[in-house]
Amino acid sequence: MRNERGFTLVELLVVTIIVAVLLAISVVLYRGARVRGGEAAAIGTLNSINQAQFAYMQTCGNQRYAPTLASLGTPTPRGGSPYLSPDLTTGETVAKGGYSFQMSGTPVTDGSRTCTDATPVVSYQVSAEPTVPGLTGSRYLGTNTDRVIYEGTETFLGNMPENGPPERGSEIAAVRAR
Repeated sequence: MRNERGFTLVELLVVTIIVAVLLAISVVLYRGARVRGGEAAAIGTLNSINQAQFAYMQTCGNQRYAPTLASLGTPTPRGGSPYLSPDLTTGETVAKGGYSFQMSGTPVTDGSRTCTDATPVVSYQVSAEPTVPGLTGSRYLGTNTDRVIYEGTETFLGNMPENGPPERGSEIAAVRAR
């Protein structure tokens, strides 16, 4: 009798195939978790924007809203802190967590100004789109002056009304702002 040591080629191939199958399954699960994480972060960001807009309206905007994300990042002249964190106020379009955020609104026409010397808007809408659809998110999100967050399979950019529900999409009931 021979003293056999080690593994045969067939045994090594079987182990390699098992590892490859497990790796393929884990990559698919990781990708799904990454998409869900990006979507959850985008919903949280929209909720933060809604809260910042409400605070701005109450304290600085004379019952009107901030015109841009950047204006929500401007500290109040009386030494107050900004209404929104700096990572969300870098420009007209802000990318964060795999989503791209853009806000617009209807400017007031009476010449009034806010405490940060911005021309306020009567109402606003915000859209959030995945930067790489399917990879960073699969849902398109939007919100407006009503502070309700909506989801859909198509972009809300240019399609989100400043008040009321959009023509397409559905409300995300669990995150309705108070």
